[in-house]
Amino acid sequence: MHRLLLGLTAFVLTGCADETDRASLNYFFSYDPRSLDPALSTDVPTGEVVALLFDNLTQFDADAQLVPGLARSWETDGAGRSYTFHLRQDARFHDGRPVKAADVRGSMLRALAPGTTGGRSWPLYPIRGARTYAAGNAKDVEGLRVPDDSTVVLTLEEPLNVFPKLLAMPVAAIVPTPTPADFDQQPNGSGPWKFVSWSHDDAIVLARNESYWGGAPKSDTLRIRIIPEPLTQAAEYEAGQLSVVEVPLGETRRWQETHAHELQRRPALRDLYVAINTTRGPLKDVRVRRALNHAIDVPTLLTTVFADRGVRSAGSLPPGILGYDSTRTPYEYDPAKAKKLLAEAGYPNGFALKLWRTQRAELARLAQSIQQGLAEIGVRAEIVERDASSARAAVRNGEADLFLTDWYADYPDPENFNYPLFHSRNKGAGGNYAFLADPDLDSMISRARETTDEAEKTRLARDIDARVFELAPWIFLWFPVDVWAAQPDLQGWRIPLVFTGQRWMQAERTR
Repeated sequence: MHRLLLGLTAFVLTGCADETDRASLNYFFSYDPRSLDPALSTDVPTGEVVALLFDNLTQFDADAQLVPGLARSWETDGAGRSYTFHLRQDARFHDGRPVKAADVRGSMLRALAPGTTGGRSWPLYPIRGARTYAAGNAKDVEGLRVPDDSTVVLTLEEPLNVFPKLLAMPVAAIVPTPTPADFDQQPNGSGPWKFVSWSHDDAIVLARNESYWGGAPKSDTLRIRIIPEPLTQAAEYEAGQLSVVEVPLGETRRWQETHAHELQRRPALRDLYVAINTTRGPLKDVRVRRALNHAIDVPTLLTTVFADRGVRSAGSLPPGILGYDSTRTPYEYDPAKAKKLLAEAGYPNGFALKLWRTQRAELARLAQSIQQGLAEIGVRAEIVERDASSARAAVRNGEADLFLTDWYADYPDPENFNYPLFHSRNKGAGGNYAFLADPDLDSMISRARETTDEAEKTRLARDIDARVFELAPWIFLWFPVDVWAAQPDLQGWRIPLVFTGQRWMQAERTR
């Protein structure tokens, strides 16, 4: 999933010494959330606020581990097609109403409702009848049953072992039924934080839920400020106004010198790569695609352009994802070998192509460096810069030779990389920008999605990643590493692996 690189920071009020102010935390987004309604969650700020105000049946912790949410437990049938969730009895909405199975059913129907404008309801599509209902061709969702107040049974169209993780996505958060018309501005959830106010493009104020089933947060208040500029965020941190900040890429070296003891580093569940359209001209030949990989001096680019904020990739599965293989050797920088491969493929004099990118500033220098590397082996790359929507439209239509881009995990599972990025069913608009179509790969990906055997899933994930690397549908660059700074007086905060995994429940000031 493509996203803007957000600066999410905690901000602490200064100048006051009383205990109430010391128990307050403020953090920020780079832009205003679209909504506070889970059914309309399409952006990261909305998703993060939803994770604070609402609960899901399942949820992620800061380490991207799936943990119980409103469902205290769940089980599946032997085929992995039907899931039964058992709700906890001590969960209540912020207005005091108990959370019941009818609310789960109502929330899912509401998110799937025909005419819902702009929501991302696809995590619920695996439920039998969900797509038909969302299209307006059915009056109910066949696979959604509520036998009693504390049980929800979800039957799927086909076995899908990743399904419980999909239910931790923001769109699957549970809201009260019936839901008021102004719910997107006055949300009432069951999460660890209660809504207080929202001044658009300025701040959102939340207060801790004293009666939260998982225990009340350690701090009293969260104030979410909207601060668009990363350098402004960094300056406020250095002035003592922010508790945590994502270190701006261009400032990394200086921060390592001046704030070394405050820094946290964590590999992100994210790929940075160049998609190679495997259906266009010379790029159809795997030898050509491997030659492009050998032409790029990735270690030097990682150091000079990305300040060593990355782990070199030899596949698409990043550290922290099942199937990641740290022993696989990346394509080495070897222009001579690249030229030999091109000659073997019938292109001794190289050829011309176009390298597309969006207008994100951090991609400009990287694209130029890749262009220079390709030129050394005779591949003449013209850089095409467009706004994000125009660039992606061209790429999805198969018009681009190469596309410099990244991919963020929606949920921590190899399926979220392998299926959208490489299965032939998802060529183009589905995320497979390489238009890769390999029957063996498709078969392995399908088996990995369906198996209920965790050992087999692990083996398949590694085999799929090895096959992807062999087919070279990308120029493999690196897995970015998040670098944040945290003030010494902030405890209980860690960089989350997924954007909904940090709920700020343990965060507190110690002085």
